[in-house]
Amino acid sequence: MTADGTTDPEILRERALDALTTARARTALLTSCVEEPELTAQHSPLMSPLVWDLAHIGNQEELWLLRTVAGREAMRPEIDGIYDAFEHPRAARPSLPLLPPAEARQYAAEVRGRALDVLESTAFHGTRLTEAGFAFGMIAQHEQQHDETMLITHQLRKGGAALTAPDPEPVLFTGPSEVLVPGGPFMMGTSTEPWSLDNERPAHRRLVPPFHIDTTPVTNGAYQAFIEDGGYDDERWWAPEGWDHIKAHGIAAPLFWRRDGGQWLRRRFGVTEVVPPDEPVLHVSWYEADAYARWAGRRLPTEAEWEKAARHDPATDRSTRYPWGDADPAPEHANLGQRHLRPAPAGSYPAGASPLGVRQLIGDVWEWTSSDFLPYPGFTAFPYKEYSEVFFGPEYKVLRGGSFAVDQVACRGTFRNWDYPIRRQIFSGFRTARDASPEIAELA
Repeated sequence: MTADGTTDPEILRERALDALTTARARTALLTSCVEEPELTAQHSPLMSPLVWDLAHIGNQEELWLLRTVAGREAMRPEIDGIYDAFEHPRAARPSLPLLPPAEARQYAAEVRGRALDVLESTAFHGTRLTEAGFAFGMIAQHEQQHDETMLITHQLRKGGAALTAPDPEPVLFTGPSEVLVPGGPFMMGTSTEPWSLDNERPAHRRLVPPFHIDTTPVTNGAYQAFIEDGGYDDERWWAPEGWDHIKAHGIAAPLFWRRDGGQWLRRRFGVTEVVPPDEPVLHVSWYEADAYARWAGRRLPTEAEWEKAARHDPATDRSTRYPWGDADPAPEHANLGQRHLRPAPAGSYPAGASPLGVRQLIGDVWEWTSSDFLPYPGFTAFPYKEYSEVFFGPEYKVLRGGSFAVDQVACRGTFRNWDYPIRRQIFSGFRTARDASPEIAELA
């Protein structure tokens, strides 16, 4: 069924086709806007060559839709190991015998043609993998996640702009700086979202004390105040590992920022520009977000707090799919899908606000939380342990909400992302929280 309860197989098929088609169009854009040498080059040891991502997308689609769902013979079994993300770290992938760009495109296109035939003939019931078209949704999400990864590679590459997009509309936000989220239980996670991934499941009741959370993500202007106040030179604000890391690597500002006289500049997809003060800060690590929050006398929200702020409606005492309700995202709700190549100004998208008035919880920037990436009670790995289970533990911190680089198919109120606390090349920002005062807590 779909999120609204639809079980009609033709509607489900149309939804899967649309998700797959949207993802492939974006993949084509990201791999056609640069010349072949740029596709085969490694622009950073943190990322794969773009051509690896292209063939990997096709290989995963073949593995799950053609071999697993349809039971077909492998098309190119000799390349499986090359495109196994767990077998080869990103830094080593340029040395592999990768398919050249033309061959990678041809392979991915041939797989897609056969996968669409499978989509036409698959009954969307009988197994968990085919129920509501889950396997097709999983593959669309996988491709969109790699599209986001490729967009990160585009940001890291040197040279002029290869991608363009219109800027978001300007906005003047004059609302409150924070919102009180009442204490009490809420339903976290999901057991009904048809294309949700294993780490989002199962739904479970979580008790959260009352807390205040920022109405919008922290802006560049606010973060500059932290820099100007010597935030990067004051050990008091930093977790010990974070302090060691920034000093060892000479980090003194968000990634891609540089000082030019009395102003901060940044490089964004091949263009150098003045850092816009009203935009959510981008390309900061968990350690930087945590240090800013301490400096501001606040803290990062827990993952449960973030999700309660994003999904719980106090008036109905239910958890919705998104802050604005259960409807799929529309352009007025959130900055998603690479529609823009930057976050929208803080306070944008009032139609996407939560019932309590918290804005931009979906889209714009991934938001660091204070929580480690851990399984929910009753977690079951599906359809393979390497998607989530092997990453559970204190080494990874949870990010929520998606970014401008995320497509709606891979972004919802329950969606969980995770990364090392040192990561900065991702489209990461944050908002802060604080405990409610004892008097407020008592009232709540």
